[in-house]
Amino acid sequence: MDDDIPYLLLTPGPLTTSRTVRQAMQSDFSTWDVDYNDRVQFVRSELVRIATAQVASYTSVLMQGSGTFAVEATLGSVIPRGGKVLIVDNGAYGRRIVQIAARLEIDHAVLHLPETEVATADDVRAALAADDAITHVAIVHCETTTGMLNPVESIARVVKEFDRVFILDAMSSFGGMPIDVAALGIDYLIASSNKCIQGVPGFGFVIAHTPTFESTQGAARSLSLDLFDQWQAMEQGGGKWRYTSPTHVLLAFEQALRELAEEGGVSARHARYRENHRTLVDGMREIGFRTLLPDAVQAPIITSFESPTDPRYDFGAFYAALKARRFVIYPGKVSAADTFRIGNIGHVFPADMRDLLEQIATVSAEFFD
Repeated sequence: MDDDIPYLLLTPGPLTTSRTVRQAMQSDFSTWDVDYNDRVQFVRSELVRIATAQVASYTSVLMQGSGTFAVEATLGSVIPRGGKVLIVDNGAYGRRIVQIAARLEIDHAVLHLPETEVATADDVRAALAADDAITHVAIVHCETTTGMLNPVESIARVVKEFDRVFILDAMSSFGGMPIDVAALGIDYLIASSNKCIQGVPGFGFVIAHTPTFESTQGAARSLSLDLFDQWQAMEQGGGKWRYTSPTHVLLAFEQALRELAEEGGVSARHARYRENHRTLVDGMREIGFRTLLPDAVQAPIITSFESPTDPRYDFGAFYAALKARRFVIYPGKVSAADTFRIGNIGHVFPADMRDLLEQIATVSAEFFD
C-alpha cells in the first residue's frame, strides 16, 4: 500500500489508483491545445484497440461525467423515436437503465429477474420472439449489486440472431475481463474512467460499431449528452470535446492505459483480479463468512458476503474497524438479503487481500469472541 493514501478502496469504483496515475494529474492543459488533443486521440484509439482487433469497424467517444452519464447519453442518442429497447433487470444497474428509459420516454420492455439470478440466452430469445417491436437490447455485464456476471457471449448470439442492436453496460468489467466487441457483435459498449482501467472518476466512454453509430445522427434527446455530436466534434477537431473537458482526469486515464499495457494487457489484469478474488473468497470462507452467489456466476470484480447473523454484528462498526486498519469495504445493495461487499479491482494485489483477511479475522474475533 502506498504511504500517500489513507486506505485501500475495496469497492466497485472509485478505486485505489497507482501513485503514477495520481501524479499524472499534476499538469495543466488547455482544452484547445494540440498536445492535449493528441492525448485524447491516443486514449480513443487505445480503447478501441483493447476492445477488438477489428479496429477499422469501431470507434470511441468520451463523455464528461460518471458512468451513468455515458449510459444515459447512449440510450438517449442511439435509440430513435419509434425504437424500443429490451432491458434486462437483475440488479440495481439494470434498474437504472430502466429509469433512464422511462425518464427519456423511450419505449421499453423489461426482463425482470431476481438479483441473484443470471439472465440466460433463452430468457432473451423468448422476450425478443414475443415482441417484434424491440429494436435494441441493453444489459449490464457485471452487476455489482451482487457481483454477478451475466453470460454476455450467449446473449449476444441471440441478439444478433434477431438482428437487434446490442448495448452492453460493461462499466465494471471492461479492461479487467476479456471482451471482443466485434466477435460478440456488440454495437455499443459503455464503461468509465474509474473502473478496471484504474483511472480516476470524471468521464465515461462508449466504444461503438461505426456503421451502426453513423445512422444515429439527430436522434439525441439531449444537448450536452448528444453522443453523436460529441463524436463528430472529436473526429473533426482532432480530439476536441464539445464542452469543457476534464483535462486532469484524461491525463490520469492516459497513464492508466499505459500501465495496463505494462502489466500485460487485459488478460494479465484479469488474472490478477481472479487471484485477488480467489484469495479473498478462500480466506473469508476459512474465517466463517459465506458468499451470496454460487461460484459459477460470480465475477472477479466485487464479491457479496452474507452478513453474520450474530446479534452483536453491526455493519457500521465492522466498517469503521476495518477503515481504522486502512481497508474500506462497501455496504450491501441486495434487496432480499443482508450483505456487504468487498471489491477485488484497482491497484490492489493478492498480498493486500491477505493483509485484509488478517484484519477481518482480528475484527471478527473482537466482535464475536
